[in-house]
This record gives sequence, structure tokens and C-alpha cells, in this order.
Amino acid sequence: MDIELRCLSRAQAAVRNGARAGVTSRGGHLGAREPPSDTNPRDGARRVDFRGKLYVAPLTTVGNLPFRRVCVGLGADVTISEMAMASNVLKGDRGEWALLRRHPSEKLFGAQVCGGWPDLLARCGELLDDELDCDFVDVNMGCPIDGVCAKGAGSSLLRDAEGVARMERVVRAASRSMRRAPLTIKLRMGYDDDPSKHVAHEIVARAKSWGAHAVTLHGRTRQQRYSRAADWAYVERCAAAARETSTPLIGNGDVFSSADYERHMSSGSLATCMIGRGALIKPWVLTEIKERRVWDISARERLDLFERFGAFGLEHWGADEKGVETTRRFMLEWMSYTHRYVPVGLLERGVSQTMALRPPAYVGRSDLETLLASDKTEDWRRVARMFLGPEAPGFRFVPKHRSNSYSAACDAAAAARGVGGGGGEEEEDDGEEEEEEENG
Repeated sequence: MDIELRCLSRAQAAVRNGARAGVTSRGGHLGAREPPSDTNPRDGARRVDFRGKLYVAPLTTVGNLPFRRVCVGLGADVTISEMAMASNVLKGDRGEWALLRRHPSEKLFGAQVCGGWPDLLARCGELLDDELDCDFVDVNMGCPIDGVCAKGAGSSLLRDAEGVARMERVVRAASRSMRRAPLTIKLRMGYDDDPSKHVAHEIVARAKSWGAHAVTLHGRTRQQRYSRAADWAYVERCAAAARETSTPLIGNGDVFSSADYERHMSSGSLATCMIGRGALIKPWVLTEIKERRVWDISARERLDLFERFGAFGLEHWGADEKGVETTRRFMLEWMSYTHRYVPVGLLERGVSQTMALRPPAYVGRSDLETLLASDKTEDWRRVARMFLGPEAPGFRFVPKHRSNSYSAACDAAAAARGVGGGGGEEEEDDGEEEEEEENG
């Protein structure tokens, strides 16, 4: 009928064009099958060098474009979008495409998508490769959110041999659908906490032969979520497996200081470390790593970061009433993490703040420092009003994420002491479970 097909692979398009020119094929109604596995249409694809570059993790809700601009100003070399669902990207969902927008200041930028089926990721990869301004495409195969796993994506691919086999088909299909941007994947150690069921080391050893350019490994399982410390001994085991095939491996989990970064990189096995919650709580950790120092940042300097975010937000979302309130809401979401920072000038000598231990309540060195440490949403709103003015009538804010990185026992002890803040997972207003912040 000579109707243009908009969801067509390159191989099918070639067959269609050949048929118009009078060339026949032995294929079905869409023509010949896809290129056989021994061909590689990606010989001209660009290569991305992650070695020694500071990589800010894909962060649900808070890892928006204005936040990434703040991180770039503090030393980030590699940034990546919030996770977009591949099925929604293919549908042309405007909200999903908005997650993938890049700012010119982002020097090395990746787009992250999530999906668990080869045909879906092949079409999505081809679409992003053709239409999106990005340097690489990352497929999240470690996202622990229940809704994602129920669709056969994310961490569900790590559950059993069938899932790993499907993961292989996804990587092969997606990588072969892209000629320009390389494909990377992000994993967790496994689905269950049982060490005998950890499969990441096997996947890392084979990922390059499937078509993956690099692998990011979060040193936790799906069952673990963000509880307990990341298992860097296992990450090192996987790094040894990656080295055998010259696959760049990026470690992820609990990088909260320059000392953490240097310790994990000391073996020379990792390409770099991905920084997630560390960048949310104290984005200047990027500067600390770059300059190899501890920054006792002042309250005024911390406030300047919110001012910078506000300006970037109004530029990105608009300066009308809707844009101002959108900027305000995302600024408050970010503050739901930044208040967890304890100024190093208040810590005892030789003591450093760690990710999974709840800090005690303290009084800052100034009223502003104390205000920035508050876990009360009204205090966060007070800070936001300094830059965005009074709130619109009826404005209401409930943090979308609460930390589940603290143990239940620690949370109970904090409640007994009368210390505010939440531990343990909480459901969103609509009742659907949401992950803390990092997409796996």
C-alpha cells in the first residue's frame, strides 16, 4: 500500500527500499531477517573512555538537568539522564523524553533506559541513536523497584538463568541496533542476598562478547536495596573478571569522600566509580575527589548551590508560576537528602561521616548551618522561599523518597531519642512503592 512504516529496523527498511527498486527477497511480509550474529554493524561506533572520569549516577527524581548542571560545575565529567522506560520512549511520551534532555555543559552524557525484552530495546536503541544527542546509551538491569521487576526488567533479569539468557539477547539486540552510540549496562550483584546466587561476575566476563561497551556494578543485591554497606570485595572480584576481557568496569556504592574514591581505585582494576547518594547529600564530593582534599564547606557556600539550582531550574522549567513551583518542588526533593550532611568541622578528629549510619542531631556553627541540617519540610520550604519567593496558594509538599539505607534498628533507636527523619521504606501518596533515589 506504499504506507510509510515509522517503526522499522534498518534491515527491514533496506528490504523495503529494495522491493521498491524491483529487488526481490526470500523474507516474509517485512522482508529478510535481521543481520546474522557474526556481522557487526557498529564498527563505526564511537568509543567512550570512562577511565578516571567522575561519573554521577542516574538518580530518580533528583537527577534532573538543573541538578546535573550543579554537579558539572563542581567537577562531574560524566552525567546521565534519569531512567526512562523504553516502552514509554517508543510511545513518544513527552514526559519520558523530557528526562533525556541534555544541557550543553554536559561534556559526556548518557541516556539511561529500562526494559527487559530484546525487540523493545532494539527499537528503542535505534530510535535514541538516531534522534537523541547523547554519547552512550545505558540499559538499567539492576533497578530494584517492584513495578519495574514485575515487567520483566531491571533486577528481575538477575533472578535466574532464564533471566540472564534474556539479558544476553537484550544486549545483543540493542547494541546491534545502534551505529553511533555505544551501549553500556548497569547491574547489581544479583537478585537475592545468598552469595551462591550472585551472578554479576559471570555477566561481566561475557558482557563484551554480547556487545556491551562497559559495565557498571552496584555492590548490592536487589533484595538488599540500600541497606548495609556495598560489597566492594565482590566488586573487585568482578573487576578481575572484566580485566580478562578488557571490559571497563565502573564500581558503584557508598562513595562519600575523596578517601572512599581513592581506596576503591587503588587496585587499578576499575575504570572509575559512579557516585550516587554521595552526590545527592554533598555534591561537592566531586570537588573533593578532583582536588584530593576534604572541603569544610561553609553554610553560605552550601546555600549558594541552592541559589544556583534555582536559577538553572527557572531556565529549564520556565519562570512562570508553573515553572517556579516545579523548580521549588525539585529543590525540596533535593533538600530531603542534603540535610543528612554533617559538617566535617563538627566531627571529632579522625572520624568521618558514613553513608549508612544516621548522624545524631547537632547544632551548627551558625543559625544557617543549623537550618540546613533540619529534617523538617517547613525548614526546607523556608530555604526555597529565599530564592523562589512565596509559594502558590495550596502548595503542598511530601518528599517522594525516604531513605531506606538505615537499618530498622537504627531507625527505632532514632525514634526513641526523639530524632526526626525517616528510615525504612515508605510508600508514595498513590500507594505505589518507590525506590530511594538511585536507579539500581
